Amino acid sequence: MFIKILLIFLVLALVLRFVLPLLMRHLLVGFLQKQARRHGQQLGGAPFGGAAPPPSPGRDAPGQVHIDYVPPTPRRTKDKPTEFKGGEYVDFEEVK
Repeated sequence: MFIKILLIFLVLALVLRFVLPLLMRHLLVGFLQKQARRHGQQLGGAPFGGAAPPPSPGRDAPGQVHIDYVPPTPRRTKDKPTEFKGGEYVDFEEVK
């Protein structure tokens, strides 16, 4: 009876010491890769060095700027000047 309990304890200890960390590492890596793929799809990127998705047709080449929206310029009122006429001159002295 005592030998049977000791063997069960020994097998359980070996499983917890060697097999469980490998299993947990495998599950954690799989979970992290799944999350990275999910976030990569949301952001349009390719995780883990995979090939980037091809550019969609009708878009500019990489490095080109495309502006979708330009906000309207505010109207000038008669109270505000239309251009800057200058400011006060301040003499510069170098301090050593």
